[in-house]
Amino acid sequence: MKLIKEISYTKSHEWVKWIDETTALVGISDHAQAALGDIVFINLPAVGDVVTVGTSFGDVESVKAVSEVYSPVTGIVSKINETLLDEPEKVNTDAYGSWFMEVNNITAKDKLLTDNEYAKIIEE
Repeated sequence: MKLIKEISYTKSHEWVKWIDETTALVGISDHAQAALGDIVFINLPAVGDVVTVGTSFGDVESVKAVSEVYSPVTGIVSKINETLLDEPEKVNTDAYGSWFMEVNNITAKDKLLTDNEYAKIIEE
């Protein structure tokens, strides 16, 4: 399982990469994509949608199951990774390069974890 020091994580297996103080990219962790198996479909929010900490903003369908994806921040969706709509399997090959959405005007964030804190949660 791959973890990156510059990225923050959540207990629900999303990651956050800060672009600046109020803008971030969001995706799912390498651990999450491995647990899901081959990803065949991703449902993303629309640009302009408001996302809220702890609420679902989309879902990921794999050969095993459909799993909701939860927002680690509150803000406005400023971009989505449209490539994933046609090529969802990219998440399986590069979980940290395959961001789901960019959120700006962030006003709140979940309790974010360091790579070491997240690794401990996964081990449990």
